[in-house]
Amino acid sequence: MQSQFLNQQPITIEPVHLDTQSTFTEPERDESQSCQLAPELTQFYGHFQNGVEMYAEPERVTAHLDTHQEWFCDCAQPMKAEPIGANGYALTIGRFGSFGYEVEPKIGLELLPRQDGIYKIQTIPVPGYNPPGYEVDFQATQGFVPIPTHEYFSEQQLEGLDLPPTITLIQWELDLTVGVRFPKFIHKLPQSLIQTTGDRLLRQIVRQVSRRLSHKVQEDFHNRMNIAIPKKLKRR
Repeated sequence: MQSQFLNQQPITIEPVHLDTQSTFTEPERDESQSCQLAPELTQFYGHFQNGVEMYAEPERVTAHLDTHQEWFCDCAQPMKAEPIGANGYALTIGRFGSFGYEVEPKIGLELLPRQDGIYKIQTIPVPGYNPPGYEVDFQATQGFVPIPTHEYFSEQQLEGLDLPPTITLIQWELDLTVGVRFPKFIHKLPQSLIQTTGDRLLRQIVRQVSRRLSHKVQEDFHNRMNIAIPKKLKRR
């Protein structure tokens, strides 16, 4: 149950260029095709899940998350987040690519109000923006597991710590589908190579973004609530 995000330092998004680890070389580009996008979308899909600990009762955690307008844009940095209405954001993720082709994804996300203890995040259009050569479908859910503190840590570990009787584990799941309209020269490569490289790149993007964002949300919450994050603790 211990999250991989605990005690992680935030990382910076850098351009990502995955090595294909294949004997295939980049196909020769026909200059007449290098800027021409193929008519079909190549689809990549991933299901992801993880969690992060909050050292406070669920009521305090959800009250904080309900006011995402106060902290989301700051926690998203260095990604650029611009508000869309009351609950939406246009998020510029960073520049990623492979095979010499790069994209800088920008997606609209709506953080739906909590319902029956569950938050949902879904894709929405970004006003005035037409994604150049890609489509994104982002569907996430976020729930909460209250954990008695004395069951999570041993009495020896809790000595000297000012923790509440109950702490909160935020658990999230994400179904992400990305369709990319590649330049025609990319399709000279084997489809299996394109698919495996794209799937791997998608996992890397989600892992990088989620790790940093989860760390910053955790850190921001505890700073605002004046709660120290326990260091180097292992649950029972």
